[in-house]
Amino acid sequence: MTNADDPVRVGVLSLHNSKETKAILNAVEDLGHTPVWLRRENTAVSIRDSEVGVEPEIDVVANRLLLSNTEEPAEGLGLAATFERIRPMLNRPGPTLTAIHKFATAARLADWNVRVPDALLALSNDRLNRGREQFGDVGVYKTAIGTHGGGTWKVDLDEPVNPKVGNRQAFLQELIERDATEHRDLRVYVVDDRMVGAMHRYAPEGDWRTNVALGGAVENVTDEIPDEARETALYAADVMDLDYVGVDLIEGTDGWHVLEMNPTAGFKGLYEATGRSPAPYIAKLAIERVGGEVDDDRVAEIATTLDDSTPSSMPRPERPAPGQTPLIGYIEDVVVSGTSGSRSALAKSDTGATRTSIDTSLAAEIGAGPIKSMTRVRSGSSKSGKARPVVDLVVGIGGTQHTVTASVEDRSHMSYPLLLGRDILQHYQVDVRRRADSDDAAEAERLEE
Repeated sequence: MTNADDPVRVGVLSLHNSKETKAILNAVEDLGHTPVWLRRENTAVSIRDSEVGVEPEIDVVANRLLLSNTEEPAEGLGLAATFERIRPMLNRPGPTLTAIHKFATAARLADWNVRVPDALLALSNDRLNRGREQFGDVGVYKTAIGTHGGGTWKVDLDEPVNPKVGNRQAFLQELIERDATEHRDLRVYVVDDRMVGAMHRYAPEGDWRTNVALGGAVENVTDEIPDEARETALYAADVMDLDYVGVDLIEGTDGWHVLEMNPTAGFKGLYEATGRSPAPYIAKLAIERVGGEVDDDRVAEIATTLDDSTPSSMPRPERPAPGQTPLIGYIEDVVVSGTSGSRSALAKSDTGATRTSIDTSLAAEIGAGPIKSMTRVRSGSSKSGKARPVVDLVVGIGGTQHTVTASVEDRSHMSYPLLLGRDILQHYQVDVRRRADSDDAAEAERLEE
């Protein structure tokens, strides 16, 4: 524990540049304490003579590692576990692991008498599909780990589904809808057994998912939230042993169900709806966890803004070491996955394309979809562009999985059924001399768009 008069050094463990990380760090500073951004550029843990030390020095850690959309969540969990052994931590790795796995979350909540949708996870294709009929004609098909609505589909259950999408375990879940024409759910943000705010989230036109990251609208219901929903959210956060969490609920005919628990939920939608940021409350909890003191009036005051400007504690960026960014070829052999299967395919790298695109026939073969929206893509001399459907797609490259929103087009007249856009290529260096196909395809490639 620190002396109450000394500033607390709050380390925010975050290897990314999210608004939420910046807001928490700025809130720590606004409350008169010392923010420390734990990133690749400045962080080390050492063991000498059985003594464990950490650089830079910190008193407490707020875990903001984004694990749901990383390819190797176990690596991040191991890093969090290392820091938990050294300093007190908010959102410890054990509860976080349960929360990022959607089925594990449902199993724990159900075990503690929290109402959740019926669901089935099976390791074999046969067992999963034998259980399809219990969910009716339409159900929800999810990867166990995923975020921002990626890896979630509403599917017709007259067609079989796979127990895995790429290397992600998948499961079936009951679709709960009180109103088939208006898709909405309830997000409640909880910090330290307190509800910071609540909002309805509405699905964008042409979609049924309500994620703000997908363009969903929001509405403040902090003061109108039903007691049952509020108490369910607070109890669920307590059951999951999370210090801060976004709780997603939906109302069924028999009451409120918890859909998911997000330990790194975004602040943008909640702030847009309620005018309240969770960041100062998280900062307050971290400071007080090790005996520091804060002014509650100041917490309430700065919660009315979402300060996601670059923090003063931003470490100086490091130039990547040569070879640190993995290479990808001009033509790559990849694995594409949808709701009904996975296929190997040759893909062309195109740094001029914003979005990855897939051939119509291949998309149908793997069950890519359903269609989320339409996008307009310029092609050749056409100034207005063509409208193309957009679907979720999982692309595997050398064992690394990328979930992207891809456009669907007729590529039957082209040599390659898949075009890798910057949504994937941003993670790689492209070596135009490297091709997974034979040199005989070079002339065909020259004739493409």
